[in-house]
Amino acid sequence: MATSVQTLGQTTARAGDRLSAVAIAALLGLGLVFVAGFAPATVLHNAAHDFRHTQNYPCH
Repeated sequence: MATSVQTLGQTTARAGDRLSAVAIAALLGLGLVFVAGFAPATVLHNAAHDFRHTQNYPCH
Protein backbone atom coordinates (compact mmCIF):
# COMPACT_ATOMS: atom_id res chain seq x y z
CA MET A 1 0.00 0.00 0.00
CA ALA A 2 2.84 2.40 0.72
CA THR A 3 4.21 1.75 -2.77
CA SER A 4 0.97 2.77 -4.50
CA VAL A 5 0.76 5.97 -2.43
CA GLN A 6 4.35 6.83 -3.29
CA THR A 7 3.76 6.12 -6.99
CA LEU A 8 0.61 8.24 -6.95
CA GLY A 9 2.55 11.12 -5.40
CA GLN A 10 5.24 10.90 -8.07
CA THR A 11 2.66 10.83 -10.86
CA THR A 12 0.96 13.93 -9.47
CA ALA A 13 4.28 15.74 -9.18
CA ARG A 14 5.13 14.92 -12.78
CA ALA A 15 1.75 16.18 -13.99
CA GLY A 16 2.32 19.39 -12.03
CA ASP A 17 5.77 19.78 -13.55
CA ARG A 18 4.34 19.34 -17.04
CA LEU A 19 1.62 21.87 -16.38
CA SER A 20 4.10 24.44 -15.10
CA ALA A 21 6.40 23.83 -18.07
CA VAL A 22 3.51 24.36 -20.49
CA ALA A 23 2.47 27.52 -18.66
CA ILE A 24 6.01 28.94 -18.75
CA ALA A 25 6.40 28.10 -22.43
CA ALA A 26 3.05 29.75 -23.21
CA LEU A 27 3.98 32.91 -21.31
CA LEU A 28 7.35 33.13 -23.06
CA GLY A 29 5.73 32.57 -26.44
CA LEU A 30 3.06 35.19 -25.86
CA GLY A 31 5.70 37.59 -24.59
CA LEU A 32 7.73 37.16 -27.76
CA VAL A 33 4.66 37.69 -29.94
CA PHE A 34 3.66 40.87 -28.14
CA VAL A 35 7.21 42.27 -28.02
CA ALA A 36 7.68 41.60 -31.72
CA GLY A 37 4.21 42.89 -32.53
CA PHE A 38 4.63 46.25 -30.83
CA ALA A 39 8.31 46.89 -31.55
CA PRO A 40 9.24 49.30 -34.34
CA ALA A 41 10.50 47.63 -37.53
CA THR A 42 13.98 49.14 -37.21
CA VAL A 43 14.41 47.64 -33.75
CA LEU A 44 13.50 44.19 -35.01
CA HIS A 45 15.78 44.52 -38.02
CA ASN A 46 18.72 45.60 -35.87
CA ALA A 47 18.14 42.74 -33.44
CA ALA A 48 18.02 40.18 -36.26
CA HIS A 49 21.08 41.76 -37.86
CA ASP A 50 23.07 41.58 -34.64
CA PHE A 51 22.02 37.97 -34.11
CA ARG A 52 23.25 37.05 -37.59
CA HIS A 53 26.63 38.53 -36.77
CA THR A 54 26.89 36.62 -33.48
CA GLN A 55 26.21 33.36 -35.36
CA ASN A 56 28.79 34.15 -38.08
CA TYR A 57 26.02 34.10 -40.68
CA PRO A 58 26.71 36.37 -43.66
CA CYS A 59 24.13 39.10 -44.03
CA HIS A 60 25.83 41.71 -46.22
